[in-house]
Amino acid sequence: MIEIVETGPFNTVQDLGRPGYRDIGVSASGAMDPLAVKIGNILVGNDDDAAAIEVQTFPFKLRFETGGVFGVTGTDGHPMLGGRELLPWCIHVAEPGQILELRQPPRLARAYIVFRGGLDVPILMGSRSTSLRGGFGGNAGRPLIKGDRIEFGTPSDVLPPPASGIAVIEPAVALRDAFPGPIDGALPIRAIAAGEHELFAADGEAFWSQTWRISSSSDRTGYRLSGEPIKPTATVEMRSHGVVPGVIQVPPSGEPIIQMSDANTAGGYPKIAGVIECDLWRLGQARIGSRLRFVRSTHAEARAIEQAVARYVEDVRKTSQMVKRALKAMT
Repeated sequence: MIEIVETGPFNTVQDLGRPGYRDIGVSASGAMDPLAVKIGNILVGNDDDAAAIEVQTFPFKLRFETGGVFGVTGTDGHPMLGGRELLPWCIHVAEPGQILELRQPPRLARAYIVFRGGLDVPILMGSRSTSLRGGFGGNAGRPLIKGDRIEFGTPSDVLPPPASGIAVIEPAVALRDAFPGPIDGALPIRAIAAGEHELFAADGEAFWSQTWRISSSSDRTGYRLSGEPIKPTATVEMRSHGVVPGVIQVPPSGEPIIQMSDANTAGGYPKIAGVIECDLWRLGQARIGSRLRFVRSTHAEARAIEQAVARYVEDVRKTSQMVKRALKAMT
């Protein structure tokens, strides 16, 4: 069991989300960086979609009321356990009473704390994720607050983790060929032109050529971008249609909105492009004020990147299992 000692607003319990309910107006929710949650769960021996804590406001502290195995992923900073710095993207063992502290990461926006066994909160519509807009899921449908106490669940992997820990190379480094770093200070985000792209004529090209900034009017529902406004050549009245994370809509203000994990389930703004799914975790780690450049992509490129990520995840899974089996054989 853990107890929350210090937290800011909007830190929540999240897993990989609850797809399949958008037709009744329920957003999928889930982690803004699902790759970090998946890798962390593999390391501690959980199913990929076990519930974790998503931390996006710092500092954050929790106390282990019982001992536990955990890892901190997503962050480029160093968590502290009992005042001692730990490696991120690594398994660690906490003793009863020890306090885990996460400070503001140097560059990235979010950190994820995964626990062996996951977090034992109710499953609603197939997921333990918190839906802040709906007020359900996670820990009572709200952000974590000081004094919250949550039990661990049961791990799916019967192999015990090594006391010395297993660490992995973080995705941004291991997959640097698939995910290029910032260019002139702007993060390249790959996207594919969407249904109403042609309505924007010359402004459609301006969408791709300019640098955008994530504005302060951004959250888990969507990122509003600041830049030179783009507008369609004529006012078009559209019926509301289904939207998913990654869809980029353009409201009358001309400042695009990227739908994120708590994306609206429907909307009537014209769609200029859609971010490829494998780049969404990078957006989830982009801070308010970050600069973005959209890069034209193709379905073939999106598929190739998806396959590269899948190979990385499978390598982590196989390596983790191999190390655990070897250590068990030695005991």
